[in-house]
Parts: sequence; C-alpha cells; structure tokens
Amino acid sequence: MKTTTANTTIIDGYVQLLENLSPSNKLDLIAKLTASIKIDLTNRKTSFKKAFGAFESTKSAEEIIDEIRNSRHTKPIIC
Repeated sequence: MKTTTANTTIIDGYVQLLENLSPSNKLDLIAKLTASIKIDLTNRKTSFKKAFGAFESTKSAEEIIDEIRNSRHTKPIIC
C-alpha cells in the first residue's frame, strides 16, 4: 500500500468519525488543528535556525586554537 493511499484511508476514517459532530464542535476542531499546525511550523523554523549561528565559548580564540592543535595526532608514514 502506497503512503498516499494509506494517508487517504486514515483521513477518510477520521472524516467518518467526525460526521456526527455538531457544526460548533467541527469549528472548534478546525481551530485547534490550525493552531497545532502553526506551532509545528514555528518549531520547524526555530529548530532550523538553531542549527546555525555563532559558536559560543568562554575560552579565548588562542585557547581554542591551542586546544585544537594539541588534540591533533599524526601517524608516521612507513614506506
């Protein structure tokens, strides 16, 4: 079963469940789903932006450079 077919089947099932709700309850549900989508979109944008940005450290640039250089290990080349 393809994903789109499965999603359509799930959605059709929800529609059948919701048919008996009053118009007022349906509107409340729409409002809550809309709010949920807005939150999801905001979180997605925020999490994307968090992936980028300045490196934060209390160490000075020289300390960081020294730390990187001292952590390097070289292997001798055997011919």
